[in-house]
Amino acid sequence: MYSDDTNITVHTGNLTRDVETRKSPGGIMVANIRIGVNGRRKVGDEWVDKPNFFTVVTFGKQAENDAKYLKKGRRILVEGRLDWSEYEKDGDKRQAVQIIANRVKYLPSKASIEDQAASDGQTEMSTGEETQPAPVGEPADVPAPSEQPVGAGAGGKEDDIPF
Repeated sequence: MYSDDTNITVHTGNLTRDVETRKSPGGIMVANIRIGVNGRRKVGDEWVDKPNFFTVVTFGKQAENDAKYLKKGRRILVEGRLDWSEYEKDGDKRQAVQIIANRVKYLPSKASIEDQAASDGQTEMSTGEETQPAPVGEPADVPAPSEQPVGAGAGGKEDDIPF
């Protein structure tokens, strides 16, 4: 019998409000991020947009960075796990599912990509190579993990933000 359960979720979406933070009883920074993720469904013969809204929770240095750099409207990618809870409010039992983030990647907005292309004076077609911003906490000039020698780190700059 297989005993390991899998609980992995990945979403891209836009922040629907600014990041809310608090300190845990142990003094760790906790950030709540609310994202909207658009889906589509068929209603009759037509496809219609169906927005979904999720609360994403981050902790520690990630939460501090989220509070500092994320604002309403920013696009992010979140990888994490779903966490179900039950609570009571005004005498009624309620349930909630939130995403406990393992990784949050700050994505550029469409406008920032267009502005960058315009400022670079790009008039040629793309070479097909895509560039991604460095993940939070890694300097942009560090090779991908597969290109680093075993045991290589980010040069002691884990806390530096690359932008």
